[in-house]
Amino acid sequence: MNRVRTIQERRPGTPSDDAEVPELVWYAAYGSNTRLGRLLHYLEGGRPAGAALDCPGCRDPRPPRRSVPVELHGALYFATESALWTGGRAFYDPGAPGRVYARAHLLTAEQFRDIAAQEMYRSPGTGPDLAPALRHGRARLGPGRYETLVCPGVLDGFPVLTFTAPWSSRDVPLNAPAGGYLRQLAEGLLEAAAWDEDAVTAYLAGCPGAAGRWTPRQVAELLTG
Repeated sequence: MNRVRTIQERRPGTPSDDAEVPELVWYAAYGSNTRLGRLLHYLEGGRPAGAALDCPGCRDPRPPRRSVPVELHGALYFATESALWTGGRAFYDPGAPGRVYARAHLLTAEQFRDIAAQEMYRSPGTGPDLAPALRHGRARLGPGRYETLVCPGVLDGFPVLTFTAPWSSRDVPLNAPAGGYLRQLAEGLLEAAAWDEDAVTAYLAGCPGAAGRWTPRQVAELLTG
């Protein structure tokens, strides 16, 4: 099993004196991009199996330099309706209690911006400025589903970044994820080789939006279907 890497967490609300955007950043994926094969569609372009739309890809299609398992303070929940998968999307609430299983991919800042642009249904090359999130730990760039950047801390000297919605898990109706989408999350977390199948299936089945709709056994059955 791989060791879960520890992020040097920043204190909430504490600005950083250094907001310069470095060449490399960690993208902390907590949804379907935990799975490397899924992430490569964002990097290289193409349509993931089971998805309804193509990804244009990044200007720099190279794979991550490294991918490591991490845990984030907060909660994963499912809400809204995914145009790619149908069913609820995964979102990160950094203000909620709990821990989020995630996989950090070491990318160039340009690659992260291009992935963020695609998650915002924009074209590569039009991604967000990372400096406000690096300085303040959080930056709301728009009202959209993944238009809020979060910087939970630093790993190996590089900032950790991810994106989520501007609202909290208490402010939006929950929506159960589709099986195909949930399978992507489970496969990605197992691919990280830090948590066993029992831990992964129990974790996903217990997330708000999935809880009461999916059981650990049903999530496990997705992996063999």
